[in-house]
Amino acid sequence: MGEVRRSREAYLHILVLMVSVLIGAAVALSAEGKADPEQLLLKDFHPQSVYKVPQTTVPKAKYPAIDMHAHVYAKTSEQVAKWVRMMDEAGVEKAIVMTMATGKEFDSIYALYAKYPDRFEVWCGFDYTGYDKEGFGPAAVKELERCRKAGAKGVGELGDKGKGLFYCRPPAWGMHLDDPRMDPLLEKCAELKMPVNIHIADPYWMYLPMDAKNDGLMNAYTWRLDNQPGIVGHQGMVEILDRAVARHPKTTFIACHFANCCYDLNRLGQMFDKYPNLYADISARYAETAAIPRFVGRFYEKYQDRLVYGTDMGAGVDTYRFTFRVLESTDEHFYAWNFSTYHWPLYGLDLRDPVLEKVYRANALKILQKP
Repeated sequence: MGEVRRSREAYLHILVLMVSVLIGAAVALSAEGKADPEQLLLKDFHPQSVYKVPQTTVPKAKYPAIDMHAHVYAKTSEQVAKWVRMMDEAGVEKAIVMTMATGKEFDSIYALYAKYPDRFEVWCGFDYTGYDKEGFGPAAVKELERCRKAGAKGVGELGDKGKGLFYCRPPAWGMHLDDPRMDPLLEKCAELKMPVNIHIADPYWMYLPMDAKNDGLMNAYTWRLDNQPGIVGHQGMVEILDRAVARHPKTTFIACHFANCCYDLNRLGQMFDKYPNLYADISARYAETAAIPRFVGRFYEKYQDRLVYGTDMGAGVDTYRFTFRVLESTDEHFYAWNFSTYHWPLYGLDLRDPVLEKVYRANALKILQKP
């Protein structure tokens, strides 16, 4: 009898849930069968522009592009070959594959892409094993040198959102880029001519309270950092980058995602003005910057020698063409929900040809030390 009673209770529970769902659906619909705006959730708000304005498709980059921020999207030889075909279709000459890996993991990834040496560069990570113990440094430097001999051309993506360097394995919680324990590695990068790609912080909205005043709430809530105890805040993280770049003037740093200073590009500009060894990639921050096209356009003009193209949004023709549209077109008030979860519309930057050529290619060649 006990099993029967439990079965009945479970059945009634399911029935109640089903009725609740049906009632909720009914409430969400008006008498005309349309969604009730009073019941619309913020996460479901995906507006579509009604403006009758030009909508541009840019099938290929205006200049052969070097994607300075990709990852191990292809896991088999067939997938790598497919990626190369997509790059050809979109006019992308080369992609820098950030592995964050060392040891055998790096070796296996490098071997996968070695068939296309002119199309891919594979970058390694740092080995933080024993970072919290006395004597850390020499073994990590030795592994970096080994990765360089094995084919690594740079280091990255390193990552620190406020709790320490954690993109590589093992993570180094509590150790930041400006920590003295990092000095031997960063100095060795300068000696080996290996650029360092560093992800500092996250967009500013992630650190703000998740309330009605948060301008980027729809995206920020997914990646929120405001509820992390003991975390270094956004300003503190940018200061860590500032100190590290100052301390290692011979090391080339690429602060990915505009150093996550999209909300205040003047702060990134201040570092550009001080440090000739600092660059920034524009990857995965198209939505954050295309919302303020005139200001951002002027920033590109002023710092056209310090910005490099990147995607960090997967390998696909549609991905590339979305970035080209933002950089090259004069399109207004468009949404790209496949690539952004912000509520605001985007605008083409309409960058001048000399700026495009540097961002797409020339600056990357300078960093990669190619003729």
